Amino acid sequence: MNPLNHVAIIMDGNGRWGLNNKNSRIAGHKAGLYVVEDIINQTLNLKIKYLTLFAFSTENWRRPKKEINYLFSLLEKFLNKNLVKFHKKNIKLKILGRKNFSKKLNNLLLKAEKTTFKNDELQVNLALNYGSKYEIINAIKKIKNSNKKITIENFSQNLLTKNIPDPDLLIRTGNTKRLSNFLLWQLAYAEIFFEKKLWPDFNEKDYLKILNKFRKIKRNFGNI
Repeated sequence: MNPLNHVAIIMDGNGRWGLNNKNSRIAGHKAGLYVVEDIINQTLNLKIKYLTLFAFSTENWRRPKKEINYLFSLLEKFLNKNLVKFHKKNIKLKILGRKNFSKKLNNLLLKAEKTTFKNDELQVNLALNYGSKYEIINAIKKIKNSNKKITIENFSQNLLTKNIPDPDLLIRTGNTKRLSNFLLWQLAYAEIFFEKKLWPDFNEKDYLKILNKFRKIKRNFGNI
């Protein structure tokens, strides 16, 4: 069976679910948050060490301002509700992306990272205001400014995922088959599962089913 150390998820379909079920994209984002809590707890129970969730991309700023503001208010409520619980469960929170939100949200994100910094049972990476192309360009600039050689190892150490192992598995819900500027370098050898269900309909059974399929895949990494 394949070892599983890091799962990455593109949580796609909240808006479409909201329109289909409540005639409101905002309702879909709220429903999707319950799934986030379930998947984090399931990942913790399975003793998987890293979980990366694509929560808000650099491209998502193009959405209506009302929807963006609601997303950030949901994130604030999520952190205020769960931070103490996560800390007690020995979960570490890390933000991948540029923290150029409101002062209130920035402070909350920094507090979440500082409070949980030493936790080591599960690391949950929230990709917020994240774009892989920007991350790659920024890594190149950092290496250039340091006058070091550009190597695979140096490059990886200058990404936002420094010291985080690359994902073994990527799950994307929402019946969309693309990476959407997410972890383009880090997903080079990941197994990818595209799930038809929209994120609010995704559940623990779906998650376990994919993980079981992953563990049975023959992974060669270039070998026979």
